[in-house]
Amino acid sequence: MRIKENGNCLPAAVHAGKGCYSGNNTLKKIKKHWQLYLVILFPLAYIIIFQYIPMYGVQIAFKDFIPTEGLFGGSWVGFKYFRNFFSSYNFWTILANTLGISFYSLFAGFPMPIIVALLLNEVGNRKFKKTVQMVTYAPYFITNVVLVSIIIQFLSPRIGIVNNIIDALGGERINFMAVPHFFKSIYVWTGIWQNTGYNSVIFLAALSSIDISLYEAAIMDGASKLRRIWHIDIPGIMPTAVILLILNLGRIMNVDYEKILLLQNPLNYRTAEVISTYVYKLGIERADFSYASAIGLFNSVINLILLVVVNQIARKTNETSLW
Repeated sequence: MRIKENGNCLPAAVHAGKGCYSGNNTLKKIKKHWQLYLVILFPLAYIIIFQYIPMYGVQIAFKDFIPTEGLFGGSWVGFKYFRNFFSSYNFWTILANTLGISFYSLFAGFPMPIIVALLLNEVGNRKFKKTVQMVTYAPYFITNVVLVSIIIQFLSPRIGIVNNIIDALGGERINFMAVPHFFKSIYVWTGIWQNTGYNSVIFLAALSSIDISLYEAAIMDGASKLRRIWHIDIPGIMPTAVILLILNLGRIMNVDYEKILLLQNPLNYRTAEVISTYVYKLGIERADFSYASAIGLFNSVINLILLVVVNQIARKTNETSLW
């Protein structure tokens, strides 16, 4: 038998008749803080039920799945549907659209919340600061259906405010939704407008945790606001930025299919079709479940590889990583 002394288990020969039960402390903590563990139980159950258990259904990507026969029915076909996707005539177009929109969103959208947070952090008037936060934060709560309706109305060639301004300046009206090369910009910049305020909250929280003595020392040394931002604020939020960048790169293949699907039309289809909308159309509209599952699995594997690779690079270069 062993006991604990100063956190370490010692032989029972030293303390005869006494035991060391390392599991008791954990059990006591659970009993003492059972309310917290109860709160954790619900999201944990959600993840297990809706995220992990459904992974068993991934096997239909390797089968000729027949819904009436269930997951255990159907014959195994190996990588047939993966080969079909890779050899399909629109594979490279869909992949290029997905990566193009994703990287465009990342490069244009990722710095915006950081810039907004840095600017708001320098605002001294609390009322003005709260007003700006509310105005930039509010669009996040607009649903995609409403947002797309607003976009279509604003860009309408007949009544849209954008075309009215162009017409007033002597230009010709443009049917933006019918021009394929405008699609990516419309999707990305409306997304930036919608999400920048919400994402800036994370960086504002990171800025609030910076030791105020650093600012006081910088002011005493005569550092300007720009210098304080460059040498204190940016290094202070860098770990948070790196973690968010890793997470964003880990889902680079996941594009908001709902918004894209609502913005799609036959005229902009060649630049608007992405993997997520293609999977939706195959699985829901055409009921080709095996083919759709194979494409979805390919998408998830690429995301996983990117997440692991980027995390490793971040850990070696910046010493900040998810694990």
